[in-house]
Amino acid sequence: MASTQRLTSMTGFAARAGQAEGFTWSWELRSVNGKGFDLRFRMPDWLGALEADLRKQVSAIVSRGSVSLNLRISRDAGDNALEINPEALTRVLDAIAQIEDQAGSVGVNLTPASASDVMNFRGVMDAPQNRDASERLLEALQADIASLLDSFDAMRAAEGASLHAVLSRQLDEVETLTKTAQALLAARADDMRSSFEAAIARVMDSRADMDEARIAQEIAVLAVKSDVTEEIDRLHAHVTAARDLLASGIPVGRKLDFLCQEFNREANTLCSKAQNAQLTEIGLALKVLIDQMREQVQNVE
Repeated sequence: MASTQRLTSMTGFAARAGQAEGFTWSWELRSVNGKGFDLRFRMPDWLGALEADLRKQVSAIVSRGSVSLNLRISRDAGDNALEINPEALTRVLDAIAQIEDQAGSVGVNLTPASASDVMNFRGVMDAPQNRDASERLLEALQADIASLLDSFDAMRAAEGASLHAVLSRQLDEVETLTKTAQALLAARADDMRSSFEAAIARVMDSRADMDEARIAQEIAVLAVKSDVTEEIDRLHAHVTAARDLLASGIPVGRKLDFLCQEFNREANTLCSKAQNAQLTEIGLALKVLIDQMREQVQNVE
C-alpha cells in the first residue's frame, strides 16, 4: 500500500463510512506536519482490540507527521435497547460503598445514592451488543480500514507530486542563479584586483610596524575574504544532492530541511564576501528562494 510517488506529503485526509453486523460506522483519518511520528486514536473502548492492528497498518505507510484516526460507531435503529451491565454496576457499587465507609470513619454524612444516580454512571447501562466486539464485526472494520488507508495515501502522494514539482523548479532557479554568480567571477576579477592591490598597499605602508610573516598573513587573509569559489562549488553540490534526495523514493524531509540550512549558509557567505553589487544581488535572491524552498520542505515526509 506504500506510495509509489517520489515524494510524500505529511498532510493528508480521508473519510469513509460503512456498516455490517447491525452497526453503522464512520472513519476519519488526518495528518499534519510533525517533527516525528505521533499517532493518536479516538474510538470506543470496547473496540480496543483493533488498536494494535490499526497502529501497525498506519505505521506501514506513514513514517513522520502527527496523525489522528477517529472511529464513530453506533448500533442500527431498533437494536439499541439498554440493559444493566453487571460488571460495571458491581464496580460502581463497590466504589460507592468504599466512599461511604471512608466518609463515615471521619464523621462525614453523605446523601445516599439513588438508583437513578447509579444508572447515570458511565457503562452501567449500555447496549449488550456494545460490550464485546464480535469477530465478524472486527473483521469488517479491519477490511474497511484498507480502503481508508488507500485514499489517505493517495492524497499524500498527490500532495507529494505537487511538492516535487515546486521543489524541482526552485532547485532549477537556484542552479541558474549559482551559474550566473560563477559567470560574474571573471568580470569581478579586475575590480577585485584593484581593491586587492589597494589593500596590499595599505598593508605595505605600515610594514615598518610589521614583520614579513605578519604581512604575508594579512595578504592571505585578504585573499580568503574575497574568494567565493568554494561557496559556489558547494551550492552546485547541494543542488545535486537535493535532486538525488527528491528522486530517492524514500522519506527525505529531514535531510532536505538540513540541506536548506546548508544552502542558506552558503548564500549568506556569498553576500558577505561579494564586494560586488551584482553578486550581492544574486546572494540576496538566493536567500529569498531558499526560504521559499524551506517552507515547502516543511510539508515533506
